[in-house]
Parts: sequence; C-alpha cells; structure tokens
Amino acid sequence: MAMPNARDIGRTRTEVGAWLAARLGAGRVDVGAVSFPKAGFSNETIFLTAQWQDAGETHTEELVLRIEPTSHQLFVQPDALFQAAMMTALGEHDGTPVPRIWFTEPDPSILGAPFFLMERKHGRIPADVPSYHVKGWMTELTPSQVSRLYDSGIAALAALHRIDWRDGFEFLDQGRAGRAWPAYLEELDRWYTWAAPSRIFDADALDEAYRYVAGHAPRATAEGIVWGDARVGNMMFSDDQQVVAMFDWETAALGPPDIDLGWWLMFEDFLASAQGVARLEGTPGRAEIISRYERASGWQVADIDYYQLLACVVMSLINSRLGRLLMENHGMSDERAGQWARRTIRMAGDLLNMIRERA
Repeated sequence: MAMPNARDIGRTRTEVGAWLAARLGAGRVDVGAVSFPKAGFSNETIFLTAQWQDAGETHTEELVLRIEPTSHQLFVQPDALFQAAMMTALGEHDGTPVPRIWFTEPDPSILGAPFFLMERKHGRIPADVPSYHVKGWMTELTPSQVSRLYDSGIAALAALHRIDWRDGFEFLDQGRAGRAWPAYLEELDRWYTWAAPSRIFDADALDEAYRYVAGHAPRATAEGIVWGDARVGNMMFSDDQQVVAMFDWETAALGPPDIDLGWWLMFEDFLASAQGVARLEGTPGRAEIISRYERASGWQVADIDYYQLLACVVMSLINSRLGRLLMENHGMSDERAGQWARRTIRMAGDLLNMIRERA
C-alpha cells in the first residue's frame, strides 16, 4: 500500500525538466510518461522519461525520482541523499547491483524536499501486499525457480556483507567505528523514544519485547555494512530469477551482519506464517536460509533468535508509526491501520516466549 500522491503531473514535468536541463547543460529537456507507482511509505517515488538533444543527437532515458518524505515520516531523520550515497558506493562493487545515480539535489525549494534521480531498472519485484506467497508472478514459478530466486537473493546479501566498509563507505562511520553495535542499540533507543506517540497498538507487549532486546544484547564485535531492510521484496529479479537491483537503503548502518539475517527471517514469517499463509513450494525454511547464507558469506551465524526478535521490534516501530499516520491523515480505522503493527508485535511476543523457554 502506498500513500496517495497529490503532485500535479504538469507542474512536475515543468519543474523536473528545468532542473534536469540545468544539470545536463542542455537547452531543453522534455519530461514525459510521468507516473506515481505503488511504492512504499519511506520515500515518494516518480517514474518518468527524459529526452534532450546533445550535439545533434537525441537522448532518451527512463528515470526514477526518489524524494525525501515530508508528510509521512516513518523514521527519525529521513535522508534521501544518504540512500543515494549508499547506491553510488555499492555500484563500485560486484554482486550488489543497484541503479545508477544520475544526480542528487539537496535544495528543497525545487520539489519540496531533497531528492535524487536514478536510472530505471526493469524486472520483477516480489509483492508484500498481498503476500507474494499467495498472489502475483511468484506463484507462477516452479519450486526450483523459487529456490533459485532465494539463492540469488541470499548471494546478493552475502556479497554485501563481504564488502569492507572502508572501501567507499567511510561516511557510515560517523564515530561508530570500533563501537558499531553499541551505537546501533543507542540509535534504536532514540528511535523507540521518538516513536512513543505511535506506540498505541499492544503497547505493553511491544515494551516488553523492547526491554528484552535492550537488556540482553549479545556481545558483537563484527563491523560490516548492514542493509537494514534485507529481503527479497527489496530486490528486483530477472526472468531467470537473478537479482538485477537492490533497493531501499535508508536504514543502512555499520554493525554485525546478523542484523540483516534476523530481518530476513522476520520478514519471511511476516509474509507467511504470521498471517496464516503457507510458503510457496521451493521456499527455503528457516534452517535452510541460515545454512545457505553461511555457505555464501563464510560467516558463522550466532544468536540469531535474538536478532530476529530485534527485527520484530524494529518492524513494530515502523508499523506503529505507519498505523498512526494512516489513522490521522487518511481516516483509517484502528483495526485496519494497526493490523501490521499488531502482527509484528505478536511475532515478537511469540519469539520472546520461545527464547525464554529455551533459556
């Protein structure tokens, strides 16, 4: 589900055309085929085509604008240009395909907020709503094709984790090097405090799960690039089930790679068992996902139950904020707006009970 878009298409064409002409040094850029896809809530997304003349030659490009959110802020401090920096750096490494960044624009006066322009990739993205396990193009794949898609996605995640953050990602440091994991937890605490007005769905259960996460953090010294939203739903695939692009880097950070694997496992449950849906045949189970990741990355996974619980807590904060925005700005009922938050909070409670039983 995506937020309604109130931008005027004609005005958007004019504004983007003038801006892009200045950046390209072209006399004129014609902007056409402007559309607002059903994207997520963390950014405003606009598809467009741009055409211009250069030395008598006509250039036509399919492009995507990603604009920093202003009216539907899910995170403490959204930063579109940070995402662009991540994709620019990732583009220099093998195994982590991302769209090419054309330009970034920090000036909010042009489109109302900072934004960046990137190439438009073509392929297929597994849908979250409804779950790709029950509807959409993935349901038409054979079990072996589903398995191959997961292998490709896990390989891309492993490739990300093999990158040395000092090779082009120094901007992630921000004083965190040497203490990335404690810094991650401190940032989570700030986020939890900031999200207090949105913690209106099963608040006591969410607080219990958060207190466990904050008080039982394992010792973790590994410091690598953490995607923050690692899942097949943030990947675009070719017809032969290979990853052609990886998206949504707003929560990238330094930390142990287990953060991403915990998120991946959490999302697998969120889209299947947590809503009473059977996984597609060919989808690897939890143990197999961990095994495939360990083989691809060379990393020995530890304390994964904790990191999956951490993911449930983070996702619950996001979903709680989303639910509140849907109620306040779009008149959605408490039951409907809070369904995703309640689902992830319930997942957190079930996982916490399991962890305690095993202790």
